[in-house]
Amino acid sequence: MSQQFETTSSARTGAFPDDFLFGVATAAYQIEGAAHEDGRTDSIWDAFSRVPGAVVRGENGEVACDHYHRYRQDVAMMADLGLQTYRFSTSWSRVRPDGGSVNKKGLDFYSRLVDELLEKNIKPWLTLYHWDLPQALQEKGGWAHRDTAYRFTDYAATVHDVLGDRVDAWTTLNEPWCASFLSYIGGEHAPGIQDPATGLAAAHHLLLAHGLTIAELRSRDASLELGVTLNLTVADPVDADSEGDLDAARRIDGQFNRFFLDPIFRGSYPADVLADVDAYGFERHVRDGDLQLIASPIDVLGVNYYHGEAVSSRPPKAQQMSTAAPSERPKRSPFPAADGVYWHPRGLPVTAMDWEVQPEGLTRLLHRVKDEYAGPAGVALYVTENGAAYNDVVTEDGRVHDSDRVEFLRLHLAAILDAIDGGVDVKGYFYWSLMDNFEWAWGYAKRFGLVRVDYPTQERTLKESALEYRRIIAARAL
Repeated sequence: MSQQFETTSSARTGAFPDDFLFGVATAAYQIEGAAHEDGRTDSIWDAFSRVPGAVVRGENGEVACDHYHRYRQDVAMMADLGLQTYRFSTSWSRVRPDGGSVNKKGLDFYSRLVDELLEKNIKPWLTLYHWDLPQALQEKGGWAHRDTAYRFTDYAATVHDVLGDRVDAWTTLNEPWCASFLSYIGGEHAPGIQDPATGLAAAHHLLLAHGLTIAELRSRDASLELGVTLNLTVADPVDADSEGDLDAARRIDGQFNRFFLDPIFRGSYPADVLADVDAYGFERHVRDGDLQLIASPIDVLGVNYYHGEAVSSRPPKAQQMSTAAPSERPKRSPFPAADGVYWHPRGLPVTAMDWEVQPEGLTRLLHRVKDEYAGPAGVALYVTENGAAYNDVVTEDGRVHDSDRVEFLRLHLAAILDAIDGGVDVKGYFYWSLMDNFEWAWGYAKRFGLVRVDYPTQERTLKESALEYRRIIAARAL
């Protein structure tokens, strides 16, 4: 029996709660530029971008969106859209270049940015790590080396020393799945390593860094909103009556969701996932006291959601394969326990990333996370990333009529309303991203922004989706 998948109707209307926050998200390396100005040194993404073939057309974040120099203009643009909060990351390579001593000029930039946000009544939402590890620390072992977790806590304390008086929302990590498995096992992201044992060690040390930093920041100020952001998925078996398909869904759920949620909320790694990776010696990295630190109480869980997965132990049929996007054939996970798992296309609309548009998956995911993890722990839920890349076209009048992105935005906000109506207390939404930017291994080829960036001129143009988001925010309703 094959499962049927439906999308939420964009015709769904409703008002958002009075305390619901509307925002956008970015990341330092993707927008700042000024990659070697004012004391900043190489991160792993600077180094990775120089590897032939690692990034589309050999592009890099040297200039990106030039936000380092244009932040006042960009914050004014946020205010014009009516945004209530802005999720950004600080660059470890700017704050403590090479992982070493404090760089005052780098901290001064973030201090100015925070002041500008507060002046416009926009809540700063700070992420300490969005994948830009100093290259000098990678050369000492990177996240596979336990000491990196302690160096991260030093860096976090440095940022808090300067911004702690004005920023109360602090996120430790963005998407540790990507920063470990995609980066150290799949080799698709910096530092481009392909070794399962190394990636598993990196995952544990990232979580250890999270726990150490939560404990450090909590000791400094008990009033802070502290949390972490995870990219989570909905893994559905193609055939709910097939033991093989059910096990495929279990394995994908285990490595994307439970490998991170369980230690953070329950103080343990899931036993079935540990059995899946037993051959790689993962448990030798877990020392006494680590899991207690990783399970340090948090206030906020950020949920990043772009699409779900329909998985099977059997490859798609030939006619499905001919229409499936390249990223769907036959496997889309570097995790060793994903061997023999096949992704099946479901006939849903797809974005320019070949990702299926599945808003109802967000509703189900929020219910699941609330029921099994955040709810019992009294942790607030935010959708901290959700967005879509499309092949935007600039018309003769200079506008971008991105109706697909408008529909994507409305569908996923409607999915959040469905979750709220079902009893999930979702506190906010951050669209990814404010503006087109350096999209990691895709370079500048994929555009997720509400705002178009013409990279040669750095001109910003509000797309139709930005205007629709502004209308929704002003009305506080769909």
